[in-house]
Amino acid sequence: QVKLLESGGGSVRAGGSLRISCAAIGYAYTTYSPDCVGWFRQAPGKEREGVAFISTLGGRTHVADSLKGRFTISQDNAKKTVFLQMNNLQPEDTAMYYCAARNRFSCSDYDVGRGGEDFGYWAQGSQVTVSS
Repeated sequence: QVKLLESGGGSVRAGGSLRISCAAIGYAYTTYSPDCVGWFRQAPGKEREGVAFISTLGGRTHVADSLKGRFTISQDNAKKTVFLQMNNLQPEDTAMYYCAARNRFSCSDYDVGRGGEDFGYWAQGSQVTVSS
């Protein structure tokens, strides 16, 4: 059974940084790995949106244009972990952040901004709160 476990998140003031991690547990990356891992966020009263994605084979990344330069997605295959580094956070970044994984298809720009309906594995979510 594939499971994703998030850690990190929290509260910061505007301009601060946070890193959230997503660890895959329950299987060995050497025998199986998802093709695409992504980070989504959902603010109160808004739709869930995909913000950053990484194809596990090759490491190609896709980040929302509005977040480039502030958000970076990376992976450590040895630790089966994907990271989202968030710098210069702003109050509008306040949301619940979710890690999700998908089999069969690599990530693409098409995933950015979408709600991740085709992602089959989801972590529990991490709250990120940015105060002004």
